[in-house]
Amino acid sequence: MSAEGITRTTLCPLDELVDGEARRFDVEVSSLVHKVAVIRLGDDLYALGDICSHADYSLAEGEVDPEEGTIECWKHGSLFSLETGEAETLPATRPVPVYDVGVDDGQVWLEVGHDE
Repeated sequence: MSAEGITRTTLCPLDELVDGEARRFDVEVSSLVHKVAVIRLGDDLYALGDICSHADYSLAEGEVDPEEGTIECWKHGSLFSLETGEAETLPATRPVPVYDVGVDDGQVWLEVGHDE
């Protein structure tokens, strides 16, 4: 689906996402590949840009802290907010993108802007 510069794509069935863990998806929109980490915490889903803003490492490989609502870059330990993408600890100082994510009929969807 595409409306006003936004593409919605189906990622996977909800039951394929492990509660408390991140999973990486490569989503192609307008010939660009967006690397996205999707995190499930119970009934809540979060989607962040998968690449740490400090260095080129996958956030999906890091540890999720459900109590704090963060994901940790496994290489240098930077923490990122699941809700805002903001870097909460050094060495990262810049946020990672956040994406709209949800579930329809048991299928996880993600929305990506064409200019992102």
